[in-house]
Amino acid sequence: MGDPSLRTDTASRSRADVQRWRRYLADERAEAAVYRNLASRRTGEEREILAALAEAEGRHEQHWRDLLGDDVGRPLRGSLRTRVLAALAARFGSVFVLALMQRAEDRSPYADDADATAQMAADERIHGEVVRGLANRGRMRLSGTFRAAVFGANDGLVSNLALIIGVSASGADRHLVLLSGIAGLLAGALSMGAGEYVSVRSQRELLDASTPHPEAQRAVADLDVDANELALVYRARGMSEDEAAAHADEVLAALLAGPATGGVPVVRSRSALPRPVGTEGTDEHEAVGTGTSAALSSFCFFASGAVIPVLPYLVGLDGWAAIGVASALVGLALLGTGAVVGVLSGASPLRRALRQLGIGFGAAAVTYVLGLLFGTGSA
Repeated sequence: MGDPSLRTDTASRSRADVQRWRRYLADERAEAAVYRNLASRRTGEEREILAALAEAEGRHEQHWRDLLGDDVGRPLRGSLRTRVLAALAARFGSVFVLALMQRAEDRSPYADDADATAQMAADERIHGEVVRGLANRGRMRLSGTFRAAVFGANDGLVSNLALIIGVSASGADRHLVLLSGIAGLLAGALSMGAGEYVSVRSQRELLDASTPHPEAQRAVADLDVDANELALVYRARGMSEDEAAAHADEVLAALLAGPATGGVPVVRSRSALPRPVGTEGTDEHEAVGTGTSAALSSFCFFASGAVIPVLPYLVGLDGWAAIGVASALVGLALLGTGAVVGVLSGASPLRRALRQLGIGFGAAAVTYVLGLLFGTGSA
């Protein structure tokens, strides 16, 4: 990689060099603005990390200023992508912005540009990992809700489009197709809601079964200190023999020193398996949620997707026109959900969107062929 200091004389620089450097300068300004806007909406450690990222982008900005010298000119606007990210960060400060910034840092051109220093290229690579870590905190916080939303809406889109196209291909009239679509919406949404309710209730019951019995808590004070039965509890909860014995000795010593100071915990979480970042102090039951709220959410998510292929029939369309409009609407929705998944996962939104579209339309095509076969066979 070349030494940028050798490029500061006007004789050795080209118009293309100056334009490229000014573009880098504009992008560094815009990226620093993204991090400052995100920092303004955070507190504590996350705020400090984002502010440090903005400061680092400021150092990169100064590098291009020094390289440009008198050619710095009027400030250019950053790329459209970076300016959109800055606007989103200022208004929402969401995990989506962090996920997009992760991709932006990973695609930095500095590693292949002789006018950027090796330190700057390394900074950008490490920035990508820092932002990845911050984005993962947000992903963990919304993973359950997001999974239910994407799964429910996508299931409604694909299953009801497949149902409607299959019934239409069999030669049924518009009213029968519409009735089938509404029935599919209600049946699927109710099934999803009931399944989610049973799932969450079962998980909460399993958590209840794993919670220490309150009588065991009170029995600690009467334990034989020499036998140290308490160590068996910790071993049963996953600790090693030495770790369990040491922790049990610690608890019993504290009990003997001051038994009237309050209850002694019978069980503590295994330190070798820390909880995900962002969930410390969260009750396990709160993380799981309630069966009723999970059921309502799943019902609504499925119904919101399943109603889309029904819309053309509700407004009076029939035949190929209705199938075409339904397919187009569902296709747009599948592209949208796929792109959102891509953004949040730090992958290519376009690739995820096309994958979602291909899977959905593939299922619909199969049911269409089956509808043709059954319709022809029954004619």
